[in-house]
Amino acid sequence: MRFLEHVKGESARLGEVARMGLDAPVPSCPGWTVDDVVRHVAQVYDHKVEVLKLGARPDPWPPESSGRETLQWYDEARTALVAALEAAGTETQTWTFDPRDSTSAFWYRRMAHESLVHRIDVEQAHDVITPIDPELALDGIDEVLYPTLGGPWWEEGDTEFPIDATIRITSLGRSWTIRADATTVDVQQGAEGDTAAEIFGDPAPIYLWLWGRVGEDSIQSVGDPNVVRAFRGRISEATQ
Repeated sequence: MRFLEHVKGESARLGEVARMGLDAPVPSCPGWTVDDVVRHVAQVYDHKVEVLKLGARPDPWPPESSGRETLQWYDEARTALVAALEAAGTETQTWTFDPRDSTSAFWYRRMAHESLVHRIDVEQAHDVITPIDPELALDGIDEVLYPTLGGPWWEEGDTEFPIDATIRITSLGRSWTIRADATTVDVQQGAEGDTAAEIFGDPAPIYLWLWGRVGEDSIQSVGDPNVVRAFRGRISEATQ
């Protein structure tokens, strides 16, 4: 997948819509305005520029940014991120939070989805929502399930949703089977075994639901609805 092209396209659209008004409230991020979203993304972009430069997490972080004008900062950060990704290529060793991938390719993918999710935020704020590329949404389902949800984050049982069940997600011919309890989340490709609930349908609404950008009425599911809601709660903890 051409993740760099998605980074460029999604981030450009985010900046375009943000210019419709920074004061608009963002429905999916209670208490946030478009200004908050844009400043958040600018800081994320700056952080990844430093990660790719250092091969490690920058410390201290973040730098002082309260005096920076929002859209100028965003434009500068976006330009710097694209340049940093292009310079790094996809095989540079660097820090990531994926135990299976310590290359800069991880950040190509992660920044594509960072840009997409927050593009949706500002579009929802201004009620000008545009489609999501189905293949990117499908990849985004995979990414949010692992490493974001299924990484080694749960060993201490630090969750308000100690779900003990198996859930399946199926979209565009792909399936993921997720076994979760209070201390583990195991994500497997495929549709083997019984489940307590299954979520299915087109990738875009599933992707947006996983990220909390649409409600449960936007997805299709069968099985125990309480398991579906607890699963979504667990993902909300992983994506904070």
